[in-house]
Amino acid sequence: MKLVIGILGMSLMFAEIGNAEASGNSNAPAAEAPAAAREGSTDRYTVFDATPAQEAALRAQIRLMHPEVLPLRVFFVPHWKYLNNARIFHLHVPTGYGSLMFTHLPGRTVFIDNDRYQDESWLGYWMAHELGHLKSNSTKESDAEKAAREFRRRLKDSHNKDLL
Repeated sequence: MKLVIGILGMSLMFAEIGNAEASGNSNAPAAEAPAAAREGSTDRYTVFDATPAQEAALRAQIRLMHPEVLPLRVFFVPHWKYLNNARIFHLHVPTGYGSLMFTHLPGRTVFIDNDRYQDESWLGYWMAHELGHLKSNSTKESDAEKAAREFRRRLKDSHNKDLL
């Protein structure tokens, strides 16, 4: 009897952890879907600690880039927290490169240094690079830049269409 109760308790715990991973909130009920999912959106990633304007710009730009591989989570974090995450994930920045954002490939998580955030065009340019890491599944900057060219072209083409 104790074994059955223990197994039941463990299965309920894992179900709650899975729900927290999917919704980004450990207190969310299982039946509640995020607002984006209720509206029929295909954005299946969670954005944390962004202003409403930053989140709207990010989602619009990713939608326009139409990447094959989406991140699961995008975190806008203050500089000190960004540096701490870079240290924890052993981020190696090649000589001649700066670090404004980075992607943790196994977790498909993008970290954005919110203190260095400039504007929507900056966000689109560098997010294309991070999506390039996800598409190429590579930590090499050259591979990410090669994949990012296509994403940046899509952003530019959509911007040109808006001007017409």
